[in-house]
Amino acid sequence: MSTPNTDFQRVGLLGNHLPRQCGIATFTTDLAEALTGTFPMLDCPVVAVNDPGKRYAYGRDVRFEITEGDLASYRRAADFLNVSAVDVLSLQHEYGIFGGKSGSHILSVLGDVRMPVVTTLHTILRSPSTSQRRVLDEIARLSTRIVVMSRQGAAILQEVHGVPPDKIDFIPHGIPTLPSRAQSRERLGVGDTFQLLTFGLLSPDKGIEYVIEALPSVLKRHPNTMYVVVGVTHPHIKEQHGETYRRGLQQRALSLGVEKNVVFHDRFVEAGELAEFLSAADLYITPYLNPEQITSGTLAYALGNGIPAVSTPYQYARELLVDGRGVLVPMRDSAALAAEIGRLIEHPQALADLSTRSAEYGLSMKWPSVAKQYVESFARAKREHSGTRCPAFVARKSMVHPVELPVLDLRHLSTLTDETGLLQHAHFSVPRYADGYCTDDNARALLLLAYVEEAEVLDTLVTQPLTNRYLAFLDYALHLETGRFRNFMTYDRQLEALGSEDSHGRAVWALGAAVARSKDAGRRALARRLFQIALPKALELEHPRAWAFVLLGMHEYLGVFAGEREMDNARRSLAERLLASFKSYASADWPWCGDLLTYDNARLPQALIVSGSRLDHAEMLSTGLKSLEWLRDLYRAPDGTFCPIGSNGFYRRGAERPVFDQQPVEACAMVAASLDSWRATGDRAWINEMWRAFSWFLGENALHTSLYDPSTGGCRDGLHQDRANENQGAESTLSFLLALADMNLLETEVRLSDSGEGGPGGRRHEVS
Repeated sequence: MSTPNTDFQRVGLLGNHLPRQCGIATFTTDLAEALTGTFPMLDCPVVAVNDPGKRYAYGRDVRFEITEGDLASYRRAADFLNVSAVDVLSLQHEYGIFGGKSGSHILSVLGDVRMPVVTTLHTILRSPSTSQRRVLDEIARLSTRIVVMSRQGAAILQEVHGVPPDKIDFIPHGIPTLPSRAQSRERLGVGDTFQLLTFGLLSPDKGIEYVIEALPSVLKRHPNTMYVVVGVTHPHIKEQHGETYRRGLQQRALSLGVEKNVVFHDRFVEAGELAEFLSAADLYITPYLNPEQITSGTLAYALGNGIPAVSTPYQYARELLVDGRGVLVPMRDSAALAAEIGRLIEHPQALADLSTRSAEYGLSMKWPSVAKQYVESFARAKREHSGTRCPAFVARKSMVHPVELPVLDLRHLSTLTDETGLLQHAHFSVPRYADGYCTDDNARALLLLAYVEEAEVLDTLVTQPLTNRYLAFLDYALHLETGRFRNFMTYDRQLEALGSEDSHGRAVWALGAAVARSKDAGRRALARRLFQIALPKALELEHPRAWAFVLLGMHEYLGVFAGEREMDNARRSLAERLLASFKSYASADWPWCGDLLTYDNARLPQALIVSGSRLDHAEMLSTGLKSLEWLRDLYRAPDGTFCPIGSNGFYRRGAERPVFDQQPVEACAMVAASLDSWRATGDRAWINEMWRAFSWFLGENALHTSLYDPSTGGCRDGLHQDRANENQGAESTLSFLLALADMNLLETEVRLSDSGEGGPGGRRHEVS
């Protein structure tokens, strides 16, 4: 069977893996085997998470290992997935298997990988802690699709975490096919006994003691009943409490006189042996005590194979055992358990009816069917993937004296540019064709070249071919019928149907700059045409960051075409909308237009500052300056260096501020916003801020590491906690070059201001 309607061949899986002893390990192993068994053309490399201090003898599927508490190993895993050309990442999520508070270390992987992520949630809490809520909120945001194994789980995701329903896929827990019941009972030597079964890792929330307490009543009428408990004590429980729980169960059976009818198999059984135990069982019991448990692989295995089940009413059981597929009894109620077990033993037809209904329902839960549903989810994620995650930032030692500016060098930008446009990513300094192109980066490149062309700092024989290439890309990316830019283009020139709001806003910004700054009449004419086509849809965008990019583009355009009153009115209306967003969310200690700081943050106050200055709107200007001052202070490390929030989860109001990962785009935005603040106010403190932010590129950061690479002219992709990212992609390189261009503009404008030939503010004459 080939993969249906897909363009991918490599699916990475991240989670625990056998022989680690836990349910997630079993699930990850089974899913990988089901995918490759059902779709032989798929390659499924596994990234396995090891618990602290342990290594496992993994099979060939496991290609990379993460140590649970070692954040650096998560970074390396992301790099491994990126360089392995994985098309889709399937993440198995459970709070307890990852390091960091509430498993937050996994966010570093999701923030760095370039491929779409499909996350399967094995635990969804109706009342999560603050840190659990934050972690799952970020996982949901960074994942392209979310898989749940119960309908109730989907409802909680929507109610508690605000995940849109069209992002959620319901896929049942996969189950194996069992061997012959008669043969299994013969091999296990169970004779004609009535077999009750519970299996899985033992821990106090399993409620096994209540089944043992029910046995005396059952055995009075049915003395040939046996209760079989299969599984080792959960490793974390064993590490902290030893075998206290298991010994307590054994002692309880002894004190009740039922020890001969309770059998403990104290081992982690392999899949084949587990199938034997299941096949031999007459009745499966899950007496769990956690009402919020949203999945249970053990219950899924039993029900899907037609093994009748009695269970306490935790969430997954309530959903799975409806419509006569099982029996629910109250938690911690041994008498109710005894009554239902006795009733089913005495009424074989009722037991058979449960088995029939369960087996019919279980057809959709067999692993080949589940594998097909996962592949369909992966295909949707691949189609919907909106590109690389947003970056991050950092800093260390304070700047006292400005350093000498590097020479503006377009070598690496030229290396990343081919006859189509600017490629997104690189392996080190080598272009990476697999990730194709995007409007975001080609717009940034056009913006840079517009600055360079106006300043006349480079030979036009170098700049003109590049400028034409980037403008041509935007011309092709603009869908004339919709008026919207498509963003991502594959290397074989296939464009997505609709780009992000940010990409549309950046394209409008770059086109406005090209209109204002280009000295070539043909380029100006084309840029103006595209700007006017794209602007109506730009004014309909819904997100403040996209508004900010559009306002910066309108600021550029109206700097030379101020007589276009209709456009000036549109600029005023959009700027008022951004101002209103700040006013509706801001507080004294959080002067921002939302509850989350993410990336390119300084662009939002920058848009208010330039719009307030041009519109003579005092409140707008002061709001922008106040917000940028807050951001400036927030981004200052104790030693005075530039230290913006990291993209490892970003920064939510009231939550813990992430420091890593740090990316060049944030330093670039602060340089530009500080330049416009100096122009608006004449306050030279903003010049110091420009130098502080720019010096981050040159090594004034937490790692004392230069991100700028003078040997290539490129810029590294950011700072992780333990190293710089050695890849030199388009976004990072352009962030450095745009910041350097602004530093050169500053030098010119300060010289003119000091000589009395001009002051902070205007740069160009208006034209008709």
